Amino acid sequence: MAAVTKSNDGKDAMADVDLPGEGDEAEEPKKSSEPSNRTKKPSPSGKGYFTIYKKGQGYWTRMGTVIAAGLLGLMISFELYNQIQPFLHGSARRDRTIAFGVSVVFLAAYSAFVFWFINKPTTADFLIATDSEMKKVNWTTRKELIGSTKIVILFMFLIALYLFTCDLLFGGFFHLIGVLKTIF
Repeated sequence: MAAVTKSNDGKDAMADVDLPGEGDEAEEPKKSSEPSNRTKKPSPSGKGYFTIYKKGQGYWTRMGTVIAAGLLGLMISFELYNQIQPFLHGSARRDRTIAFGVSVVFLAAYSAFVFWFINKPTTADFLIATDSEMKKVNWTTRKELIGSTKIVILFMFLIALYLFTCDLLFGGFFHLIGVLKTIF
């Protein structure tokens, strides 16, 4: 069967193309020995432990996750340093050195785990999707934010004044009927 195609220069060209199902005998599609692309999982661009999966995508979400995990790791390491010293029985300098070494080893292992976890394909895809969803959020303007904050603060003061007045009235009433011995 012949088909008309457009070439790059805009001229029509004729080509003989056999379309499946439009001939006397439709051939069955050839089965390839290679697996189809639908079954392949995405793989990192490089090989090795320190390659970043889908580098350049989900940058801000990944950086926020790294900062939060880093702060958590530092706090745990600091607490580990403080808590391990009482269990050691030696000179103060030696105890501090051992505690520091343990906390540094923990921090190194924790950093390696966080790097692996954030670059795991499922986690990285989740962070990339989160970043794209955050770009869709309709953020409020500065003027709207200040106006809403003023309303909330004013409302809180009015509620506090109302509750304080109710407290004084009920306190005075209970003092008059003898339930409370003192008002204040």
